[in-house]
Amino acid sequence: MERTLTTLTGSSHAALVDQDVAHIGRVMRPSLQGDLGGPILPVTYWRKRLYHLLDTGNLSHAQLCAVDSLLLQLDQFETEPPPVWIAPAAATAAPFQPLQVAAGRRI
Repeated sequence: MERTLTTLTGSSHAALVDQDVAHIGRVMRPSLQGDLGGPILPVTYWRKRLYHLLDTGNLSHAQLCAVDSLLLQLDQFETEPPPVWIAPAAATAAPFQPLQVAAGRRI
């Protein structure tokens, strides 16, 4: 089977960049906040992805603004102190008591 090189037209490239920027915008913050184990993906990963988009060239003004906004969010995330996790509150309610079954019916 012979492989052919696929080239993107300007509009296809712009659509792919738009999709990538939108995806990064949706998942970057939750990924950085992570869980008790820390970030799922670090700031360096997201910065690399965004710089790669900038290096592809031919970004529209709106795309450049969106990437710049995401880079500013990364800067802000790095300057903020990490969240302090609060230990779960002690249970104040009585322990669960199972229902008693008498003669095949619940009481």
